[in-house]
Amino acid sequence: MVMKRCDSGHYFDADKHSSCPSCGVANLHIQPTVAAGRTAYAAPARPDLDSPTVARGQAKPAFIERDPGATVGVVRKKMGIDPVVGWLVCIEGPEKGRDYRIRSERNFVGRDPKMDICIGGDDAISRDNHAVISFNPKKNSYLLTPGEGRGIIYLNEDEVATPTELKAFDTIEMGQTKLLFVPFCGEQFKWA
Repeated sequence: MVMKRCDSGHYFDADKHSSCPSCGVANLHIQPTVAAGRTAYAAPARPDLDSPTVARGQAKPAFIERDPGATVGVVRKKMGIDPVVGWLVCIEGPEKGRDYRIRSERNFVGRDPKMDICIGGDDAISRDNHAVISFNPKKNSYLLTPGEGRGIIYLNEDEVATPTELKAFDTIEMGQTKLLFVPFCGEQFKWA
């Protein structure tokens, strides 16, 4: 063990650390954690704030897609965010107990992490576009549409071959997974 002294007077094990762990790494600004496929918007520099963290009462940075040329949904364009409009809750299958957010407009369902709704634990679900769940913000309505995958989708035990309207607490089956549909937007509430 080789002990080294930093400029601040701290001693540290040079075999374990390349710099003083007590001092930390100078000029290291760690961005907030964001969902896969997104990156944090770089907020304008604020000379009055030494810390990269957001102060209490300040707005958190908005999120933008990594690809600046990506298509943006109408609701997201108007509001600046892509709000949740409902959920799927896994009631049977490998991911039992997990919930999945449904956003405005089209939500692609599959096993791949790049899908809007990723059900990664069920290998009987197609990797890409097994199904599409869409929310129409003009009509406050939801549709379940079969995707391009090989597997059949069931809505309340009936096969879905064409776009079919979803109602509160419908059950959707795909692969070995059974999901309960829980709407947020509808007659009682809608995003302005």
